[in-house]
Amino acid sequence: MNISDPVADFLTRVRNALKAEHRYVDVPWSKLKENMCVILKQCGFIESYLVKKEGSYGTVRVFLKYNHRKPVIKGLKRASKPGLRKYISANDIPYFFGGQGITILSTSKGVLSGKEAKEKNVGGELLCYVW
Repeated sequence: MNISDPVADFLTRVRNALKAEHRYVDVPWSKLKENMCVILKQCGFIESYLVKKEGSYGTVRVFLKYNHRKPVIKGLKRASKPGLRKYISANDIPYFFGGQGITILSTSKGVLSGKEAKEKNVGGELLCYVW
């Protein structure tokens, strides 16, 4: 199946699984999605993730995190879209929800959270917001 926007597909699958109160969700593997999972884990938005690869194909199993049966992730929003890319400099990286949320960027140094990108003083494509 050809997906025109894999990041939006990833965010939608996670959002739907959270609304259905699933323990985990499986998404098609890509290096970008795996790196996004690393950031979500570091920031405490997911419990963990597991990569299952079979040749060039694979899946990422994302174990969702709940606090008293309420999802830790309150919202996910795609920022840059295939038809309208959003690029920002290190100085323009927004603080989101008073520091409660994060931004995820694709930079020349790899996929980074907004905080890491500011520390390394690199900008890039603003992929999504998570709060």
